[in-house]
Amino acid sequence: MAKKKIAIKYTARDFNSIKQSLVDYAKRYYPETYQDFNDASFGSLMLDTVSYVGDVLSYFVDYQANESFLETAFERQNIIRLSRQLGYNYENISTAAGEIQVYALIPANEIGLGPDPTYYPIIREGSTFSNKEGKNFILTEDIRFDNPANEIVVGRVDESTGIPTSYAVRASGKIISGQIEETRIEAGSYEKFKKLLIPDDDVVEIISVNDFEGNEYFQVDNLTQNIVYKTFANKGDNSDTAKEYLRPVAVPRRFTFEYDGENYFLQFGHGSEDDISLNPIADPSSVALKMQGRDYVTDVDIDPTRLGKTDTLGISPSDTTLIVEYRKNSNNNPNAAANTITNFVSLNIDFVNITNLNSTKLNLVRSSMEVTNIDPVIGSSVEQSNEEIKVRALAHFATQKRAVTDKDYEALIYSMPSKLGSISRCNIVLDSDSFKRNINAYVLGSDENSKLVTLNDTLKENLKIWISEYKMINDTIDILDAKIVNIGIEFEVVSDSNFNKGDIYRKCIETLSERYQKALQMGEPFYVTDVYYELNRINGVVDTRNVKLVNKIGSKYSSTSLNIETNMSADGRFLRCPDNVCYEVKFPTVDITGIVK
Repeated sequence: MAKKKIAIKYTARDFNSIKQSLVDYAKRYYPETYQDFNDASFGSLMLDTVSYVGDVLSYFVDYQANESFLETAFERQNIIRLSRQLGYNYENISTAAGEIQVYALIPANEIGLGPDPTYYPIIREGSTFSNKEGKNFILTEDIRFDNPANEIVVGRVDESTGIPTSYAVRASGKIISGQIEETRIEAGSYEKFKKLLIPDDDVVEIISVNDFEGNEYFQVDNLTQNIVYKTFANKGDNSDTAKEYLRPVAVPRRFTFEYDGENYFLQFGHGSEDDISLNPIADPSSVALKMQGRDYVTDVDIDPTRLGKTDTLGISPSDTTLIVEYRKNSNNNPNAAANTITNFVSLNIDFVNITNLNSTKLNLVRSSMEVTNIDPVIGSSVEQSNEEIKVRALAHFATQKRAVTDKDYEALIYSMPSKLGSISRCNIVLDSDSFKRNINAYVLGSDENSKLVTLNDTLKENLKIWISEYKMINDTIDILDAKIVNIGIEFEVVSDSNFNKGDIYRKCIETLSERYQKALQMGEPFYVTDVYYELNRINGVVDTRNVKLVNKIGSKYSSTSLNIETNMSADGRFLRCPDNVCYEVKFPTVDITGIVK
């Protein structure tokens, strides 16, 4: 008679429960065969071994299941990879953007009434500058001293006649943090979906990729994108109003730039030089199969073997060497304070007709140059936490590369490429006073100490251009400075008599400093109850009697004042926050004080 099987306990997944299930099974179905369940027996050894293996397998199954979904993933590397699947490319290196001012003495014209325009220099894009800390910044556009908007004042005069001999001219240009590097990577033999490692850290962006045969590879958002838009010089009659124009270009040679949490890679497609068609779109007539009984082709019977021999996913380089030019930030904090960028690292200066110019006057122009930044160069120096990456990835996926709702705008602002700058805090508010759909985007950046600051004009302009690509055609958007309100915390706690009051006080300060190390989100209320919670859970604190919030104003703090009493809730549980305000405990170890009784 066949023995009746009992149901397997699928909930038995840890060591002890697995072993107990095995013991119960043996006692039920093999009572006469095996009876020695002593811990020192050989049978017990086998039970322990099987239970151990089952426990380990159960752990790794759970681990892999959790790491396969963004919501439950724990490993930062897996979170970054899963975010990339949703179209969110996490960039761990921030870029600071700003503007510099370059001063130069220009020789006066023959009559001394203004500078000689033939001696106006052009500082070319790619020139490098540095601040007092040695951080490098790259010029992203030519600085032209012949720009009518430049400021001109008398520089030097002839002591005998009083006629000006030179004029001081101030010109401006946009900069971004980092330095240009170049590396060569051997492509090796042909391989589908080849991934090539960039042998460097802190890579911000890829500037260009070319092979030894002269072929250019283009960066795309994904490998299915076979068209990019390039700018070309406009040599037509309307060049005065539009210096450049955009033109779509087919890019069979393309790549994506990826970061897996540790290294940077160039990811290529599966096509080869031998069998790939340079036509970016497959012709259905060339891949359709002629079926028996008809003398025509249709678009429903597709030969997948021929369809795959297109450049749908791009050409994978082989048997060549790639020359990769990229920008990197050697410092994790790319920001620079005002009036600190004062050094020339590499200066590329041109003149329109240098062969006909006087060498002495040219040396005057070159030697007289000075550089500074009137405004801070700002990006974001705060690294995104795992939870922030998850939230931003899901929000970015929901946008589907268009801005309709306020959450869409917020997600797109946070996902702006690092080469344009970084935003630390933002909030989207629909302008209720506008007759049309006007969007107010309140934004903030962070300084070299990861403290909130207002953005410079360059970064706000970059942000507006970035948003304009995705916004609805009837939407208008204003990029506005949010307000920073610095908060101080005063507390009073009662300690256990068995604990040292000095130790309790230090623990209270450490706990609250860690809790408010980062600024709150824009428009997020400051919950006083959170302070009570953090203090009451400290070992040795019997009770928290009182918590008071104060508005910190002064030279070290924001000039924005807020009436604490007016904005406090009726029950005193939280401090209300306007939509364009962000609360920050700027110096936690100083701004948090208390009394221990």
